[in-house]
Amino acid sequence: TTTVEAKSGYALTLDGELESLVAAQRCAATHVLDVVGTVLAAHTVPAEFDGRADAFIDEVAIPALRSAVDAGVATAADIFLERGSFDATQARRYLNAARDAGLMLRLHGDQFSDSGAVALAVELGARSIDHLEALAAGDARLQQLAASGVASVLLPLSSLFLGRPYAPGRALIDAGGIVALASDFNPGSSYGESLTLAMSLATIGCGLRADEALTACTANAAWVLGVSHQVGRLAPGFYADFVMFDQPDLRHLSYHVGTPGITGVFKAGHRVA
Repeated sequence: TTTVEAKSGYALTLDGELESLVAAQRCAATHVLDVVGTVLAAHTVPAEFDGRADAFIDEVAIPALRSAVDAGVATAADIFLERGSFDATQARRYLNAARDAGLMLRLHGDQFSDSGAVALAVELGARSIDHLEALAAGDARLQQLAASGVASVLLPLSSLFLGRPYAPGRALIDAGGIVALASDFNPGSSYGESLTLAMSLATIGCGLRADEALTACTANAAWVLGVSHQVGRLAPGFYADFVMFDQPDLRHLSYHVGTPGITGVFKAGHRVA
């Protein structure tokens, strides 16, 4: 990996959300890895705001957006729209505030239920929606999503970790949707950072072809992060970020499960590993 998205969302306090994003940028300053920050201040409702989700949005989540923008540590905002976290009305208010602050919009949605995430993402012109394990291949929501400019970010490691169904990646691609792929590395539902394993699971569980899985975690992922003019493919004027593998062809990145065979990592044309 040469560019990574780092999200907040585990402190759930105004200071803590900012501190986690600042920490990610400090890591980037001393490492060759580029870090794109996303403020996920509305991940869930902490115990001290139990039953007062609206107050949490007003007192913590929205101020955290503005603090992240003022500190220059985030380019996007995310919210978990799901039963037990936040509803569509709360998500709309938070995401409108994020857009007013100049941030790209993302959602966690349809992981466990249909809570209106797809409709809201399309309505607001969000850049992406993550998860979608509760989205069925024949669902009208899938057609709505595929016809929009909202990218579907598949997180198959989370499906493996939680024993959940896999998102309908094949159906989304066949319907013309934008599909990206990520590890969802986090301590609660996807404690694994292997993109090659994510690629394998995307082919096995989500129905992607090997070349589609590669595109999903390179060019399409770069588009989701708003950096597709710099990274995600090899072309004149791009950063020349690439990884070398000792594999017969690209199909083995998915086929040879758990054994990536990396022989070199290059950042801006320079070998870094």
